[in-house]
Order: sequence, then C-alpha cells, then structure tokens
Amino acid sequence: MASTQDAWYISLLGLAEHFRTSNPPDIKSCIQCLQAVFNFKPPQRVEARTHLQLGNILLTHTKNIDLARTHLEQSWCLSQTITGFDDVKFEAASVLAELFEQQGQPTHSKPILRKAIELSQHSVYWHCRLIFQLAQIHATEREYEVASSLLGVGVDYAQISNAAYTRVLFLLSRVMLLLIDKKIQEVLPLLNQAGHLVETWAGSPHQKEYLKVFFLVLQVCHYLMAGQVKSVKPCLKQLQQSIQTIMAPTWPDDDAVCGSASGESFVWLSRQQLYVLVYLVTVMHSAQAGYMDKAHKYTEKALAQIDKLTSSEEASESSGVVSSGSVRGCAALAWRLRMALLEHAALCRLVAGGKAHALHEIARAAHLLSTAPNASAAAAHTPQLHCLLGLYAMSMNCMEAAEAQFHTAIHMSQERDLWMFAKLNLAIVYLRGRRDNDLAQLMEQVRPEALPTYAHGLRAASYYVLGLQAFFQARYNEAKRYLRETLKMANAEDLNRLTSCSLVLLGHIFLSINNSRESMNMVTPAMQLASKIPDVHVQLWASAILKDLYRLAGDTERENEAYQMHCNFSQALLKDHFQATQLPQHALVHWTTGAPPALPPPHS
Repeated sequence: MASTQDAWYISLLGLAEHFRTSNPPDIKSCIQCLQAVFNFKPPQRVEARTHLQLGNILLTHTKNIDLARTHLEQSWCLSQTITGFDDVKFEAASVLAELFEQQGQPTHSKPILRKAIELSQHSVYWHCRLIFQLAQIHATEREYEVASSLLGVGVDYAQISNAAYTRVLFLLSRVMLLLIDKKIQEVLPLLNQAGHLVETWAGSPHQKEYLKVFFLVLQVCHYLMAGQVKSVKPCLKQLQQSIQTIMAPTWPDDDAVCGSASGESFVWLSRQQLYVLVYLVTVMHSAQAGYMDKAHKYTEKALAQIDKLTSSEEASESSGVVSSGSVRGCAALAWRLRMALLEHAALCRLVAGGKAHALHEIARAAHLLSTAPNASAAAAHTPQLHCLLGLYAMSMNCMEAAEAQFHTAIHMSQERDLWMFAKLNLAIVYLRGRRDNDLAQLMEQVRPEALPTYAHGLRAASYYVLGLQAFFQARYNEAKRYLRETLKMANAEDLNRLTSCSLVLLGHIFLSINNSRESMNMVTPAMQLASKIPDVHVQLWASAILKDLYRLAGDTERENEAYQMHCNFSQALLKDHFQATQLPQHALVHWTTGAPPALPPPHS
C-alpha cells in the first residue's frame, strides 16, 4: 500500500511541475496537483517541500498572500526537526520572513530569522544569507547598532569559514551602515581595513574589481557626506574607470563573479544597478561642486538607464527567470535611485534659475511618493521634498510658505544633516523678514561649532549665514571675518556655489564702505564663477554691484553694459517666475501634511 501511495504523490509532483513549466504555465492545475499531494499523507520531507512550493507559487502567481503565508509557516514548522534538509528549511524561513517584512510586520520576521541563523551554522551559504537578511531588516527599522553588530558576526564567521570574498562583503556592508548612521569615527578604520583587503586581493580578478567598486562607492559617499568635493576627485575618477571595466561586454555575469564556492554566492548589487549608482554619485558630486549642466546631463542618462533596468527586470519576472521577491527588491532600489536623482535635478534647476523646471522635477518626485515600495522609503524622502519646496518657495519670494516647508522638514526628518540644512535656510528666511529674535534663537543651533566636525560643507555654509546676518546688521568687519572663513573652507574643497555667494556678498560689503577697488576684486571672480555654474541669482546680484561700481568710476559704457546684463537676468527670472506661478504644481508650496495633493500627472 505504501509503495502505491508513493507512486501517487510522486506522479502528482511530476504533473504539477509539468503544468508549471508548460507554455503558457497552467498555474491553477499546478496548485491543484500540489494540494492533492497532502491527501496521500506523504513523508514529512515531501510534505514540507510541497508546502514550500505552494507558498512560492501562490506568492509569485496569485494575490492569495494569506494562503501562501500559511503554507510557508507549515513548511518552516515541519522542516525544523528534519536533519540535513537545509534548502527547504532555510528557504522557507527566508521567504516567510521576507513576506512578513513586506506586510509591515518585521517583528514577526526577526525571530524566524534568528532561529534559522541558529540552526544554519553548519551551512556557510545559508548562515551568511540569513545574517544579511536579518541585518537588512534591522537597518530598514533604523536599528543600526543591532544591524552593524550582526554584520560584525558575519565578518568573523566568513573569516573562520574561509569565505574571503563574503568576509569583505560583510565588512563593506558594515561600513555602509555606519555611514548611514553618521558614525564617521568608526567608519575610517573599517574602510581602511576593507581597502587593504581589496588592494591585496589574491583571488579572482573579477571578484577584486567588483569589491573595488563597492569600496570606492562608499569612499566617494564618505567624502561627499562631508562636503569634501575636491578630496573626492581621485577616488571618483577611479570609480568611474572601474565601472567601465565591469560594464565591458567581455565581463562575466554576476553568477560568474560569485564563483563556485557555496558560501560566496552573493553580490551587493548587479552590474546594471552599480552603473546607475555611479551615475548618481557623479550627479551628487557635480551638484555639490557647482557644475549644474554636468549634473543635469548625468541625471538624464541615469534616469534613462533606470527605465532600461526596470523594463528588463519586469521582462525577467514575467518569463519566470527571477522570483517576484527579487524583482520587488530591484524595484525598490530603482525607486530610491530615481527619487534621489529627481531631488538633485530639482536642486540644480533652482540654482540655475529655472524655477518652473525645478517645480516640474519636484512634482515628479511628489508623484513618485505614491508608488513608494514601503512606508519607510516614503518617510525617508518626504522631508527632503519639503526642504526642496522650501527652497523653491524662497526663490519665489513666498516666505510664509518657505517657513512652513522648512518647519515641516525639520519636524519630520530624522537625518541630522537635512535638519541642519533646513535650519540654515530657515535662518535666511528670518533674516529677510527681519525677525531678529527668532533668528538669534535659531543661530545658536546652527553655529559652526554646533555642527558635526565631519560636516565640512555645512560648517562653511553656517559661516556664510553668520556673515549674511552681520551684513544685514551693518557689522561689516564681523561679516568680512565670517565670509573669509567660508571662502577658506569653500576654496579648500571646490565648493563653487559657496565661493561665488561669499565673493559677491563681500563685494557688496566693500561697496557699502566705499571701497570700490576691493569690491571690484570680489565681484569680478564672483561673476565669472557664477557664469560657469551657472547661478543666475548670483549673476543678477553681481551685475547690480558692477553697474554701481562703473557708475562711481564714471565708466558710462561699462555701466550701461552691466545695466543691460542686469536687465537680461532680471527679465529671464521674472518670466520664469510668472511661468511657475501659472503651473498647477505651484499648489505644492502649501502642502505640509499627509500625502501630496492630487495634481495632473507629470510628464517624464
């Protein structure tokens, strides 16, 4: 009788696989065959594996999530007591934990993964994979110390297991988390250790190049977070060269990079994803350095690359080449990359004086919020959008709206750097509104000495705001002292926008104290730098000062040229200002709570 039962369920499993792989797949019949297996009371191993198959198929091909979860729970429960049943046991735990996380229940995911990690110490592949997964969940929950500690366990385990490549992946992942958590003092020794391991790598040259790209991305981000635009140039150039090597047609696919060792079958990101990421850090560098046209060019290329990436991943899912969970992960990453690019695009447009274009980019980003892969992704980017809307409102002279947007960003953000950036801009709003008491209170929180030591760019900006405050109060010597500090810091790291703003303000100060010669020495390079960026607002300001300087010197011809230039900038800004006010997206300046207001769909 037992052998007849065996024949029945083995036939059903074979038939289920036939239906699953037929063209087109007959998923309904496949599910019916698998469910019928349980009628023959198969051995525990077969039962556990069938529950896992059903869970995966229901997740991939249907919307019956609750039933999928039930099958996965049964598979995990049954397989825990079976010795040496690793693939079913740990896949069930991993998929179930991922499902709970997607449903916004990470507290259910964590104990499953902890138990699976405890049971998997003999299996290098599964132990490492499950540690990565649990660390990812803790990181998403902003529990960075727990996540970092787990990755530290992974580093030690991979070293003991002779999985050298995975050891460096764990180490670099830990560096990435410390960077996110702004633990800069802890980053440097680990980054140096990882750099040494990559440099002295004696294994596969493909693995070495892949790890080098990961290492260089983190090194570039480390510099950019600090606003060290000049210091970053050598490693950014190295990164751009390395990504070209990896993207060459002769380069093997990601599976070949992993190699044949089971404990080393991991990649941080695919080649195509790394390619987009390198575009993004290049855009970040260009925006900070003040190369707005270059930033715009790379943004367009990166967005086109993301479109290409998402369409190829969707095609892979529909053909069954990759799992739906993998595609969801890829889609979430593509969403974040696209959002970061749009945020930078909007910022660059505002600097260049294109308020209507900037508003278009902000509206695209606001529309993207509605398709966020999860609540934490939306929560991370919403404060940045409010900050951008604050900058837009400032450029439109809507000071009440700007203030409301900056307050919203400060209230919502958990990122200290964004919080400081919003407060520095809010200080300028208070300055322009002559709100001295509010300003004095705010400046105590954003004085250079109150800012983190690593934040070179923010500290330089803080000196500029102090200089602007002293200028408004006619304390010219004090203003000059602060602005020279900004210039020193900005010049040291090629922060061109801060340099041009400081030079033009110094020019204005020298004009106010009737020192025309020094004023000209400041305004001329300010105008040259602003034209190179381009920063239309600084050009407008500088041309007004030049007009006055030439008038004082009795140089009518140059005075008229400067006047004409000033009129041209002014008219272009006024025209753009009017265009922006006519757009329905302008209503976004009044959005401070909940989801963004419904607007006409943005054009890509």
